[in-house]
Amino acid sequence: MNSPLANSFYQTSNNFSINPAPSGTPNNAPRQGNESEPLEMNSLGGIDTQTLANQLVRELHEKIQSSSRSVPAVAMRIAKEIERICQKSARIQNSGQVHSWQQVLARHRMQKCLDYYQLGSKQGRVELHSTLSSMVYRHVAPLRSRLGFQGRYNLIEDFLQGFYMESLRAFRRENQLTEDYTPRTQLELAEYMAFTEHFAKRRINLPGRGAQQLVVLRAQGFANNQPAETVLDIEQAIEFPKGEDAEVQNRSHAAQQVREQMISETIDPAEAVLRDRVVAELVQYLESQGQSDCVDYLVLKLQDMAAQEIDEVLNLSSRQRDYLQQRFKYHVEKFARSHNWKLVHQWLGADLDQNLGMPPQQWEAFMNKLTPQDRQLLDLKRAQKSEQEIAQVLKCTPKQLQKRWTQLLNLAWEARNSGLVTE
Repeated sequence: MNSPLANSFYQTSNNFSINPAPSGTPNNAPRQGNESEPLEMNSLGGIDTQTLANQLVRELHEKIQSSSRSVPAVAMRIAKEIERICQKSARIQNSGQVHSWQQVLARHRMQKCLDYYQLGSKQGRVELHSTLSSMVYRHVAPLRSRLGFQGRYNLIEDFLQGFYMESLRAFRRENQLTEDYTPRTQLELAEYMAFTEHFAKRRINLPGRGAQQLVVLRAQGFANNQPAETVLDIEQAIEFPKGEDAEVQNRSHAAQQVREQMISETIDPAEAVLRDRVVAELVQYLESQGQSDCVDYLVLKLQDMAAQEIDEVLNLSSRQRDYLQQRFKYHVEKFARSHNWKLVHQWLGADLDQNLGMPPQQWEAFMNKLTPQDRQLLDLKRAQKSEQEIAQVLKCTPKQLQKRWTQLLNLAWEARNSGLVTE
């Protein structure tokens, strides 16, 4: 991450005062630019705004190697901002070197814009966010708060979202843009991010307290509006006391919130064990079928990886991934409806004791659509008869029985997912 400039060429305040020139730049700053070019001067003895904008247009085109349509507008906004600074600063006017200051300030603004442009949209936002986060880290939380890094990080995210909107409104106002203006090109976005950094670093004069950066003042105001911390004993929150203690605790809104959150986030151990068993059985089944690539796909899916990430890990093309997904789906359905249907349906809460996951009205409609042989098969399964016993009763082979049961489970699956109900 590029560190923010420690000694900027200038820092604007509410009266736009200018700091001394940086190291290596004398107060009588040298004349820069094309000396042979005729310059139109303004009333302050500096370069005319249009002339300065034209110089910036040429330099921007040279730097970014692009004929972006937004270059002239960005250059003109920078030139007008420099003119405004020079008009507000008595120090610049009294120096007799308005032209030199214009050149220095304009190039500084342009270079900051180019820095964000070269970083690109994504990395530029990361850089700006990191810079502002480091500036407000100590100030975004109330004094004496015991927040750790994660707590402060959450507050910083909330605060900076509002600050970015304030910066955009200030950018529109100071450049006399429409209320719906939004940066649309990469250069315009870089200009806005450079403006936001300068806007955050503006120093505001405070009565009897010197000056402070604008973003720090905003962060301190944000921190003062945060609710006071509530100290709560977690052990007391999960207990259910009796007598006067119970009455006091039941009236505590904080205790109620903690208890509700803890209950809502509780994971049923039995469900977790059953899920792990289903995954282990599925992995074992896939390996027995010689589908090791399907096992790898399952492991990555359980890690909630996106398709693109899976492609990179398994070194797959999009076509290979589609084929792998089809094979994976085929084997999962076979596992769920024939190989180990009982375990899967138990995990889904859709076993025979629960009418294959259908409510009473839907189950009744489903049963009415079955043949007498299918209803008899269901009754024998409910009675927990072995496959050999059921095959003898139905007068079929075990393989035929398995096929009929798979077809019956498919019908139940379709009925359950289609929301089949009685007329």
